[in-house]
Amino acid sequence: MARRRKAEEHVNHERWLVSYADFITLLFAFFVVMFATAQTDRSKAARVSESVRKALEEGHVTAAVSAILGGTRDDKGKGNAMMQGPGGAQRATKEGPPPPPPVSLSGSLESLQNALKLEVAKGQLKISLQSRGLIISLREASFFASGDDAIYPGAYPSIEKIAQSLRELPNPVRLEGHTDAVPIHNSRFRNNWELSAARSIAMLELLTSRFGVASERLAVIGYAETVPVEANDSEEGRAHNRRVDIVILNEMGARPEPQTAVAAPQSLPKPAGQ
Repeated sequence: MARRRKAEEHVNHERWLVSYADFITLLFAFFVVMFATAQTDRSKAARVSESVRKALEEGHVTAAVSAILGGTRDDKGKGNAMMQGPGGAQRATKEGPPPPPPVSLSGSLESLQNALKLEVAKGQLKISLQSRGLIISLREASFFASGDDAIYPGAYPSIEKIAQSLRELPNPVRLEGHTDAVPIHNSRFRNNWELSAARSIAMLELLTSRFGVASERLAVIGYAETVPVEANDSEEGRAHNRRVDIVILNEMGARPEPQTAVAAPQSLPKPAGQ
C-alpha cells in the first residue's frame, strides 16, 4: 500500500506585520511623549501622557489622544483648541443660562433726559449716547467733596432716578472714575488712581445697597487722569474731567475702552484742589 504524502505546511508570509504594527505604535507613542515634554502647559502635557498610557493599555491610541490633540473643545471646555470668543480665547464659564442680550438704549436716553432735565440744566451731569452705550457723566462738584470719595446725600434723589433706569435694563453697567491731571496726595489717597477707583466703588455700593441694582451687572474702573474729556489747562476743563461716568453698555460696547478726546498737555498745571 502506497504511503500517503505529508501535506506541505502553509508558510505565513505576513507575520512581519505584527512586529511592524508594534513598532509603529511605539514610534507614535515616542513622538507623542516628545510633543508633551515640549509644551509649556504642564497640565496639557500631563493629559497627553495619561491619554497615551490608557491608549496603549486599551488598544485605542487614536481615539484616546484625539481628545487632547484633535483641535476641538466640547461644550464643557475640554480639549486643547481655543474656545470661541473675542480675542481668540475665552475662559470656560460656569454652566447656567446666558444673560439676556443688551437692549437698545435710545428710549432710555429720552427717558433719562426727561427725568434729569433739571440736573442737566444746572450742569450737574451730562447724558450722551455714544458708540459703546449710554453715558451719564456725574460732575464731581455736585456729587463728591474735593479729594474725597463720599457721595453727597443731597445727590441721592438724582442717583435714584438713574438707578430706576438701571433696574429696568438688562445691560451691563460700568462705573468709571476720572480725575483731572493735578496730582493728589492726602491722608486717604496717595494718587489719582486710588481716588478715581474709590469713587467708582462708592457709587457701586450706593447703587447696590440703597437702590437695589444687581451687583453682578456692575463693574468698577479707575482711570485717574488718563481719559480727559477736556484739556486740563483751565479750571473749567479740570472740573469737567473730575467725574464718575455711569456707562450703560450696549451690545457693541461691552468691551472697548473709552478714547481720550483731547491731546495730552505739554505741562501739568499748578497743583489745585481736586
